[in-house]
Amino acid sequence: MTAKTVSVVVAFHSGFGHTTRMAEATCDGAASVDGVVAELLALDELTDDAWARLDAADAIVFGSPTYMGSASPEFHAFAHASSKRWFAQVWKDKVAAGFTTSGSMSGDKLNTLQYFAILAAQHGMHWVNLDLLPGKTESELNRLGGWLGAMGRCPTDQGPEAMNEADLLTAAHLGRRVADHALLLSRARLSI
Repeated sequence: MTAKTVSVVVAFHSGFGHTTRMAEATCDGAASVDGVVAELLALDELTDDAWARLDAADAIVFGSPTYMGSASPEFHAFAHASSKRWFAQVWKDKVAAGFTTSGSMSGDKLNTLQYFAILAAQHGMHWVNLDLLPGKTESELNRLGGWLGAMGRCPTDQGPEAMNEADLLTAAHLGRRVADHALLLSRARLSI
């Protein structure tokens, strides 16, 4: 059995830079796992090369700000465009996860993560949740108490540099968890 390098693509849209910071933290977490390469893919312009990178990935982590109770319109456009992949089942059996951020404590971020999980399910992907108990303070991982994915919060009158460090560390934890699951799945397939 020969070890395979596993690839994780963090596919995200960011409106004002807050989600970019969460994407970077997720990517860094995934890349910290031996045998994994991770890359960022901003969904601003979907080229043939961007689609090819998604198609070749072992895992895709979805990210978007939560606007008006769901993912951004730009992310919805990406999801709609992925229907060609759905029809051909190109992403079937890939690992998937998600993260989001908004300006309020709730902001209906859970709805955005549910949207990502349903998108992944429609593609036949394996969803990886956040395996953390809720943090009890502003400085602990999972301080917003989500399980479906990583959540971040930064007041709308503050820039991305004001993101809570615990939220970024939670995103990094999710990235590592996705990478670990992708590696496990890859090794299991090699042993069959």
